Amino acid sequence: MRALLNVIWLVLSGFWLALGYAIAGIICFVLIITIPFGIASFRIANYALWPFGRTITDRTDAGAASVLGNIIWIVVAGFWLALIHVVTGVLLCLTIIGIPLGIGNFKLIPVSLLPLGRRIVPVPD
Repeated sequence: MRALLNVIWLVLSGFWLALGYAIAGIICFVLIITIPFGIASFRIANYALWPFGRTITDRTDAGAASVLGNIIWIVVAGFWLALIHVVTGVLLCLTIIGIPLGIGNFKLIPVSLLPLGRRIVPVPD
């Protein structure tokens, strides 16, 4: 079931979300000081491409730099990305077939809001 949901997700919205996050990551890598945000953007792109069967956990080795980076991220992009995922998730949930995709979009909110100090891990079966 996860594979079917991931394929539908990939076709309907995952590819475009991943592409957007990847472009943002490339821009962050061009600006040398924002490389940590570029890494986070590529991590989100990977998760946005295939979200079902994976979950987000906190990293235990994340320190004060992650907190500071997340504060900057929220001000610059995180709030708007989370808001876009909320609106898209609600719109997807308006149809029966879109409910799992809307839930997948809601799963992207925590990592798009606070990407530093997080990791994406497989869900145990």
